[in-house]
Amino acid sequence: MKKKIISAGHICIDITPVFPRDTQCARIGDLLVPGRLIHMKGADVHTGGSVANTGLALKMLGADVQLLGKVGDDAFGAMIRDLLAGYGAEGLIVDKDSSTSYSVVLAIPGIDRVFLHSPGANSTFANADIPEAALEDAALFHFGYPPVMKRIYENDGAELAAMLRRMKERGIATSLDMTNVDPNSDAGRVDWQALLAAVLPDTDFFLPSFEELCFMLNRERYEELTARGGDMAEGLDMEKDVKPLADKCLELGCRVVMIKCGISGMYYRTAEESVMSGVGSRLQLAPKIWAGKEGIQPCFRADQVLSGTGAGDTSIAAFLMAAAEGRSPDRCVALAAAEGACAVTSYDALSGLKSLDQLEARIASGWDTM
Repeated sequence: MKKKIISAGHICIDITPVFPRDTQCARIGDLLVPGRLIHMKGADVHTGGSVANTGLALKMLGADVQLLGKVGDDAFGAMIRDLLAGYGAEGLIVDKDSSTSYSVVLAIPGIDRVFLHSPGANSTFANADIPEAALEDAALFHFGYPPVMKRIYENDGAELAAMLRRMKERGIATSLDMTNVDPNSDAGRVDWQALLAAVLPDTDFFLPSFEELCFMLNRERYEELTARGGDMAEGLDMEKDVKPLADKCLELGCRVVMIKCGISGMYYRTAEESVMSGVGSRLQLAPKIWAGKEGIQPCFRADQVLSGTGAGDTSIAAFLMAAAEGRSPDRCVALAAAEGACAVTSYDALSGLKSLDQLEARIASGWDTM
């Protein structure tokens, strides 16, 4: 029988203007000049955010998925509900007092993405929005994007801590994903280490990116890398830059940490067996198989790169699906990296998705890594 997975947290509508493939510029300021007219190729409009990206990817991979997110009673909210209905997915809360969250994604060829984001109804999402009935028979609860959900990150994450504790009390395994923090926003002034100290003891799988985690736990190094310019993940020293962050996450209480490091790959580490035995019992994870593991998974070479939008979310979906099916941690991470390489071949998070069996077959055939 399929294990039920809940995908909760941030949801929005993503609008991605499509730049011509031959667009060339070294810096975004060279292209986006005031008063300049740029001829575009149209726009890709799709659902975005953790709930849609990870949740729908899990559903397409064959999981029994419950989506839990919040939208406004407006045109964007209706678009999101219609798009999700096309996948046979429901579960959104309609807040008549809020607007629907949206992102304009600038995916300029050769330049990392820029997001123009309005959080909308996500700012009011809270533990009380999760009905008890939704938790029946749930094996895993995944929550995504606290840094763009005001009610979730305020008060050192008290609302998120209560939510995750509620899941653990019912034997439901927990998973947590982050997103980039705007240093100039309210979220940028949060004590993220204090927040992680509050929520990681009830987090079984912690799945942030290096950039997100570095901002939260080593701000000085984050600012050094930011000042360097370019892709922060390029040329990372796993031993110097990444491993200490993973060590700190385990010290703060999570059981498994997988850090997404862009083109540098993925780093993962798991806690000792006595700690791994605390994973939510409904997931039926084998502590002996998962305990005390550590490794680096290189990126698989993508067939083409159109946009990284949602690649991290779909890689998480592959990881969680593989874990729910009983695969070993190294296979879960390999499949996560493989799914991420497929996701970047399209402008949205889902069009490039492959089944776990398809990914396993391509890996076995000798898929090149970077």
